[in-house]
Amino acid sequence: MADRKLRSNYDPGSPRWATRRAQWRALGLSDEDMEKPKIAVVNSSSDLAICYSHLDEIAKKTKEVINRAGGIGFEVRTAAPADFITSAGHRGGYILAGRDLIANDIEVAVEGALLDGMMCLASCDKTAPGQLMAAGRLNIPTIIVACGYQPCGQYRGEHCDIEDVFLSASHLAQGRITLPELAEMSDNAVWGPGVCAGMGTANSMHVACEALGMALPGATPVLANSPKMWAAVEASGRRIVEMALADLRPRHVLTPGSFANAAMVMLAVSGSINTVKHLQAVAEEAECDVDVYRLFERYADRVPLLAAVRPNGEHAIEDFEAAGGARAVMKRLEDLLDRDALTVGGRTVGEILSNAGVDDGEVIRPADRPYGRRPTIVVIRGNLAPAGGIVKLAVADDRRLQFTGPARVYESQDEALAGLRNGEIQAGDVVVLRGIGPKGSPGMGMASSLVFGLDGAGLTGQIAVVTDGQLSGLVNRGIVVGEVSPEAAGGGSLALVEDGDRISIDVLRRFVDLDVPEDELAERRARQASAPSSAERGWLSIYRRLVRPLNEGAVLAPRTERQQVR
Repeated sequence: MADRKLRSNYDPGSPRWATRRAQWRALGLSDEDMEKPKIAVVNSSSDLAICYSHLDEIAKKTKEVINRAGGIGFEVRTAAPADFITSAGHRGGYILAGRDLIANDIEVAVEGALLDGMMCLASCDKTAPGQLMAAGRLNIPTIIVACGYQPCGQYRGEHCDIEDVFLSASHLAQGRITLPELAEMSDNAVWGPGVCAGMGTANSMHVACEALGMALPGATPVLANSPKMWAAVEASGRRIVEMALADLRPRHVLTPGSFANAAMVMLAVSGSINTVKHLQAVAEEAECDVDVYRLFERYADRVPLLAAVRPNGEHAIEDFEAAGGARAVMKRLEDLLDRDALTVGGRTVGEILSNAGVDDGEVIRPADRPYGRRPTIVVIRGNLAPAGGIVKLAVADDRRLQFTGPARVYESQDEALAGLRNGEIQAGDVVVLRGIGPKGSPGMGMASSLVFGLDGAGLTGQIAVVTDGQLSGLVNRGIVVGEVSPEAAGGGSLALVEDGDRISIDVLRRFVDLDVPEDELAERRARQASAPSSAERGWLSIYRRLVRPLNEGAVLAPRTERQQVR
């Protein structure tokens, strides 16, 4: 019995009490059960992708744990976008848009039923941010559980994962791999359930959940279906009941300090560039007054690179987990972090780190012996990206970091790939791929196939790419300025670029500029045709109308006065 009145409990005799009692009695609940904390087990499950194939069993056991701990678990389902599967339709527009659909699915099920808390099962790239966004919006006790990465395989004696398959597929047209060889790689890349192995968006966001304080300490990353994962499920199920009774809410955890901690951890592990916009989206939903893009800029030169996990370095994600994972990285960064930040475990970051250690000092290095001091997640600005663009660099990247060349403009990835095949793209060009941002796509199209295609053509290092689209959370090749904001469809300067215009990029000085006089740009803007009416219907048409700019997290919520929750 709760010490406080739970919001899920109605006054006996009221119509709400009577009708809900009738429904839940038919499900086998007793009157005593109906007085307990009612916890949503948020399950983004789907048969479409291996990332989700184990979640139903996890959800089942999670409910059992919650029930044993004195609560009642109710499984609710959400959309389950998977990048390598759901990206097939509408130029990949359903991927980022799926993140916001997850948040809204959760709101409908959990807020509609006035449940008392949530335990969210995080898997593929968009589930963790969507669940965090819902937690920030609803502000009811919530805990995130990372459901793990997939065991990857081998190809002819070498490590092989799904990103290797993705990259190699781009080399097929150039004859650098044969179709039977690619099929053999595909046969051996994934050996079990879970998210992509490596420090891609999924594992990066799982680690970010712990850095934010929204997952239990020591829980990320984790091998799917491992004893460690099941132990985290057990501990989290018990803890969420305690949180519901204590009314420990996400906005007590999601503070400016916790977002700074997450940004520093992402810089230290060379996480996915997608974490920047996802963390900003979570801040927006939690009404936390913080600019995540500026956090990455502020700490870029202060946080050394402490881990080099594939594909950013030679270590496997398994090595990183064995070395201590997120908690060990935070221990290395202890002097920089906000140690007063609260976590869902009820302890502060400082209290957690007081007993933490690092199990392998080569995999997770100390700050005085890092893999590198130059940031690998670089926010750059300029007249082509006044609100920011992002460059992802590799560990100890010694490639050319300045580039100036003529623009070669394309309005879609297919058009750009056709231009590559036809020999239109030449060494020295700056390829501009526009119109695939959150509003333009809509939903934000992927530009990675173009980047990998250029790599397959042997043009890496000889060309640069500027795009308002999104990129793979794992691998990029050459100088690629992604996620440019404002996007072309939102009135950004990218829409004004013409073939032959000079574009200058300097990653070290962090700018990307269009070398065209302002009066000429003003003339182009004045004669630019209005955007054609959208042909989309359904979810993507709603997304296009409501989505906010990338630097505001590309969320759908209306702009309101944000306030810092203390």
